[in-house]
Amino acid sequence: MPAADVPDEPAAPLLREPADGVPEVTATPEQLAELVDRFARGTGPVALDAERASGYRYSQRAYLVQLRREGAGSALVDPIALPALSGLNAAIDGAEWILHAANQDLPCLAEVGLYPARLFDTELAGRLLGDERVALGTMVEQHLGVRLEKGHSAADWSTRPLPHDWLVYAALDVELLIPLRDVLADALERAGKTGWAEQEFEAVRTAPAPGPRAEPWRRTSGIHVLRNRRQLAVVRSLWEARDAYAAQRDVAPGRVLPDSAIIAAARELPKRADQLSALSVFNGPRQRRQLNRWWGAISAALDLPDSDLPAITGGGGDGMPPASRWRDRDPAAAERLARCRDVVATVADERTVLGQNLLPSDIVRRLAWEPPQPADETAVRERLAELGARPWQIELTAAGLSAALTA
Repeated sequence: MPAADVPDEPAAPLLREPADGVPEVTATPEQLAELVDRFARGTGPVALDAERASGYRYSQRAYLVQLRREGAGSALVDPIALPALSGLNAAIDGAEWILHAANQDLPCLAEVGLYPARLFDTELAGRLLGDERVALGTMVEQHLGVRLEKGHSAADWSTRPLPHDWLVYAALDVELLIPLRDVLADALERAGKTGWAEQEFEAVRTAPAPGPRAEPWRRTSGIHVLRNRRQLAVVRSLWEARDAYAAQRDVAPGRVLPDSAIIAAARELPKRADQLSALSVFNGPRQRRQLNRWWGAISAALDLPDSDLPAITGGGGDGMPPASRWRDRDPAAAERLARCRDVVATVADERTVLGQNLLPSDIVRRLAWEPPQPADETAVRERLAELGARPWQIELTAAGLSAALTA
């Protein structure tokens, strides 16, 4: 049959509603007590998810928590009405938690008193199996043959009351996590990767909360177009003023003042408030209402003595420049990095695992920029461990990286 006449494969069936219907949102102490009892009587692992309001709110708190367990069914919990869920944590203590992209949700779950004793991360399992597309919907369709009704992941989950179709979406997010976990666990076992996964899951579970980022204003989108220290001072001052105001109002900073407005002001370096308001990005009604705030930040930056201006830097503040500049700064380091990347890519291909999960690119860069001396295999193993590599990663890559560093 000609290729043009081959019929399309039928689409996987679409799961539109949870099997047991959409549960009522748990929002009172009485409802929570009943839920705690129900989940304590359940068996096996617990599927969890959390919905935040990223892009709408300054905080990264959870605005909805979803759970599912065999014998207990599914539950939707409002952590705004019930900000302390330690009783629920006690009810499921010791059970394995199943999450998708756990590192995104564990911090906000910890804020309401939920801490896993054991963890299975379905997204991370997919990466270790070599899956390049690891969105939950994609993995459910690939491994379970069912499509999920998606579409509200970027919604403003601080909305109250939550619309019914959002609750459907939220309940479906935990509907199939348990069977997906079982399929992935079997695949990991067949591939000889169960030990890898256990090390990775435990690293995610026990990872400390990230500390404050040094000079976070340097991540302002478009900052690379600026060429002098006075412009950087304006970016810093506006970024800090915006951050304080956004935190006060609990609004995402980009909704208070977009990065493009900060960069536009830094490029122009206006000398008066009316020159600032003449910029199109500051001419809308919202920005005009806050014009004194923004002009005050700019004026403060313009008045700084040269000694207080931020430095022009191409790196992260630790002496290591972006890899794109290594060829000019240190050609030998650039050669080492290229050889190390080749080692990681080759091993990743042989082991059917994504390179970033075989060994994070930041570890590879730091090793190549400042290798141990001498760079024998023992020293490379020690350095990889210092940089946070897991034992399985060290076992697979240390010998090759040592050879690459000493070539």
